Amino acid sequence: MDHFEYRGSESARELYCEDVPLARIAAEVGTPVYVYSRATLERHARVFTDAVAQAGHAEVHFALKANPNLAVLKVLSNMGLGADVVSAGELDRALAAGITPDCVVFSGVGKTNAEMLHGLDTGIGQFNIESEEEGRDLAALAVSRHAVAPAVLRVNPDVDAGTHAKISTGKAENKFGVAISDAPAIFARLAELPGLDLRGVALHIGSLIADLAPMEAAFARVGQLIADLRAAGQTITHVDLGGGLGVPYRPADILPSPHDYGAMVARVTKGWNVKLMFEPGRVICGNAGVLLTQVIRVKPGAVHPFVIVDAAMNDLARPALYDAYHHFQPVVDGDEEMTANIVGPVCESGDTFAMAREIGVVKQGDLAVFRTAGAYGATMASTYNSRAMVPEVLVDGDKFAVVADRIPAATIMGAERVPEWLK
Repeated sequence: MDHFEYRGSESARELYCEDVPLARIAAEVGTPVYVYSRATLERHARVFTDAVAQAGHAEVHFALKANPNLAVLKVLSNMGLGADVVSAGELDRALAAGITPDCVVFSGVGKTNAEMLHGLDTGIGQFNIESEEEGRDLAALAVSRHAVAPAVLRVNPDVDAGTHAKISTGKAENKFGVAISDAPAIFARLAELPGLDLRGVALHIGSLIADLAPMEAAFARVGQLIADLRAAGQTITHVDLGGGLGVPYRPADILPSPHDYGAMVARVTKGWNVKLMFEPGRVICGNAGVLLTQVIRVKPGAVHPFVIVDAAMNDLARPALYDAYHHFQPVVDGDEEMTANIVGPVCESGDTFAMAREIGVVKQGDLAVFRTAGAYGATMASTYNSRAMVPEVLVDGDKFAVVADRIPAATIMGAERVPEWLK
């Protein structure tokens, strides 16, 4: 459930975010613009937290990579969520949003020494170690700071999540974690190092997972690993099960609910006797946002007309990167439909959102939205083609605020310099 809905008569329904008509945001802020619903963020955070509580002692750490906007993070921080970060910049954002250092988990396969020192100096709650080499570096850095780094070892269970190849992270050929078969020996060597409190294991097999079976298989493998590590004399108190639960992008999508996920986790982890940690991202914020855009013009095509909108692949990269589907809806929707290709103005054939899509009829100047754009939307935006950086808006009931400014191309150009020897 989200808080974007049509109001009005069947012949002329208007799309609202909570109690704010999207047309009002377009008039005051301009387009394209991301629009987030506070009520939806809060509801999804509550539903997920309640779901994993079925498994016992659980901590929820929002994956900042999905949406690092400070206002979004503040909403989730107020809900009691921690943070899963993958860079020093994300760490600083989490802290700026009021998330305490002990509620921060630092993930990521390429942590630099500077980033690990920043995490140590900040006093974060946990490092998710991706390799034996990283663990040794972290231990040495901790010793240099007269500190002890709380950490878990990320393992790769070699389970295919059944998702898109570019967001799969749990197969043997993926770059993340250590092979689960190598984990006992690596864990034993790292556990002996001064400066390291190696207290458990972590895994994450991919994103947009639509079937719980791969997750259950991966968790079962980790359960056996925990038993093996304990049999070897290791102390295991924390297990990070990652994230990856999918969300419906198409109106007909049926996916496992957070409650179903939590019930599966409770069943598989029964008897583990650990603190469970989770890193949800998309499932919290995906359906809490839309990308609001305006139709520049409708151009005749060889088979279907091209609906050219002012949002582009630099604003929403997922369709160009993954052929991802985002449902397209007019803000004022009637009862007529058309078949069209929906494209942006960027000078790339890849700047295409949909081909031969059945949509409500739109014409030049009409407003429309790309749904389920609250995750991996603005955070992946760029200024390609010297376009402005897309702004972001947060709605709360009948009011809204701009929570990230539109950064003009001229401002971005102002940060560039021509050396004297070229003048």
